[in-house]
Amino acid sequence: MTETVVIVDVYGPTVPLAQAFLDAGATVIRVQSTIEPPPVYRAHPDLAPYADNIVHTGDVAATRDAVAAHRPDLVITGGETGVELADQLATALGLPGNGIAHSAARRDKYLQNETVRASGLRATRQLMVTDADKLRAWHGELGGRIVVKPVRSAGNDSVTFCSTPEHAVTAYRSILGRTNIFAQRNEAVVAQEYLHGTEYAVNTVSSGGLHRVTDVWQYAKMTVNGVVDRHAGVFSTPVSEVPELVDYAFAVLDALDVAHGPAHLEIMDTPEGPCLVEAGVRLCGGGAPYYAALAGGESQLEWTVDAYLRPDRFAQRHRQPHRSHQHVAMAYLTSPVQGVLEDYPFLEFLRELPSFHQEHLGVRPGEFLPRTIDDSTEPLMIGLAHPIAQVVADDFRAVNYYDGTGFYRLRA
Repeated sequence: MTETVVIVDVYGPTVPLAQAFLDAGATVIRVQSTIEPPPVYRAHPDLAPYADNIVHTGDVAATRDAVAAHRPDLVITGGETGVELADQLATALGLPGNGIAHSAARRDKYLQNETVRASGLRATRQLMVTDADKLRAWHGELGGRIVVKPVRSAGNDSVTFCSTPEHAVTAYRSILGRTNIFAQRNEAVVAQEYLHGTEYAVNTVSSGGLHRVTDVWQYAKMTVNGVVDRHAGVFSTPVSEVPELVDYAFAVLDALDVAHGPAHLEIMDTPEGPCLVEAGVRLCGGGAPYYAALAGGESQLEWTVDAYLRPDRFAQRHRQPHRSHQHVAMAYLTSPVQGVLEDYPFLEFLRELPSFHQEHLGVRPGEFLPRTIDDSTEPLMIGLAHPIAQVVADDFRAVNYYDGTGFYRLRA
């Protein structure tokens, strides 16, 4: 019998998830949570592989009935924007899912941290900003640097690091009411303490309340283009080297009622212990599954298929030791200039690095090159892989060296 899988919001970054279910022999139905695709995804995906494409117009009951007509075996989210609708549909149809009790907390960054705190875990100090005076007072009392950001977004969109109360107020006023990368209006803003430490991405998959860490990445950061802590890249990290992060990540999943499916947790390893930055209860994008498999032989993709289609196999395997095949890094380049791109004159030098694996172009010659301020404005990513960690580290520094004004030739 062929399983029917409904995936909400399959766009570029999560097409591999839909393909993984198709490769497993499932029939895939695509649900689009908004009438128009978010501009950040640029192009509508090819709909040919899907048995149906259901566009949600805001009427949950109507969308539920359209989905129910296909007699689905499960409903899951493809991306960040589909989390809550997928929870609603799975619950309404009595299918395996994470329920709706903490559905909002799986998207709203303020509720998320308060839910984690209420469970007894360490969580960042924060303020739901309602007016400028309260923000000034809170920042003044807390002292130091704080982070001001929308409660709902992704890709570091509008995340602002503020050193003074006046800077925080300016950030708050610029974010509130602004349209985010998903073409949705920022209805609320949260201010949070700035966490000192080493940041990691911990990617997981859950099935029936059992959890598996599939891959862990350590962030490399730099302050550039007026952006504090811009993500310059990530390095694969053996899961066995960060047991405290794993235990904390699993506790966060339990606090958010995540019993099924993939999740992407950003965790700061501080001197006082792990602390959640934020979590996305969906597949990690940015090519992470491909590079996770390159580093350790597994990724969220195949574990998610097992979690839903072969839960017994998941339960038998989820505690198996992790392996490390080679060291991997993803280097995210940062353009200091903007204009129509002519070419990347030094790209050939990067292709000759000992650990060079492949390039991923976000901006191609002839297209407009924006000045990089967040994940959505990255010009390209360089994948590195090598059996020796030092080779990858040295080549990552070489990428940073070449990345600058001269790396981008603009049309006159």
